[in-house]
Amino acid sequence: MIRISDLVKTYRTDEVETTALGDVAFEVEDGEFVSIIGPSGCGKSTLLNILGLLDQPDSGRYVLMGEDVSRCAERRRSAIRKDSIGFVFQSFNLIDELTIRENVELPMLYQEVPREIRRQRVAEVLDRFDLAARGNHFPQQLSGGQQQRAAVARAVVTQPALVLADEPTGNLDSTHGGEVMRTLAELNDEGTTIVMVTHSPDYASYARRTIEMLDGRILSDEAVLTN
Repeated sequence: MIRISDLVKTYRTDEVETTALGDVAFEVEDGEFVSIIGPSGCGKSTLLNILGLLDQPDSGRYVLMGEDVSRCAERRRSAIRKDSIGFVFQSFNLIDELTIRENVELPMLYQEVPREIRRQRVAEVLDRFDLAARGNHFPQQLSGGQQQRAAVARAVVTQPALVLADEPTGNLDSTHGGEVMRTLAELNDEGTTIVMVTHSPDYASYARRTIEMLDGRILSDEAVLTN
């Protein structure tokens, strides 16, 4: 699914040069659930942005589903994001003026999915995430946990090969955070490949494998022990 080698990303200003990623290398197989953990500023969000084709490395190689996407043109990167990657953000990123049903449907509009198929898929995912009764509500009428479940529903409604989650529990209390993590674990059990950034060791333990980062480099890459 993912093969990263010698990845480097540096940010420069007139006075300061900061290495966000230094010679990062790892692989993610189809169907894995990988958490990337580390303190703020360690490079994990930069890495996730590159994995999601929202940013490009300065050097190194990124192969996604057999295609070298390290230097893709923006049009190609946009097409891959639209067709193959689902995103879950810490701040939910739901559109306040749209209902939950409309928010979940939105990625399929970009894909030009026929209307009847859109309706069917939206109904299925809202039911799956226990949001069927909230479909006509607006985001601000839902709890934080419900909003994040809606964000996960939106991320998976297009049936992407890869889901990228950036601190998906960061704005939630422990109860709602646990609900979202169990949802992601269930999706992974069904075969969805997930890469998640988190600062929480407890939430990282829901993954099958944890990559620990510090100062733009990988400190460890270990399988998560399960009982």
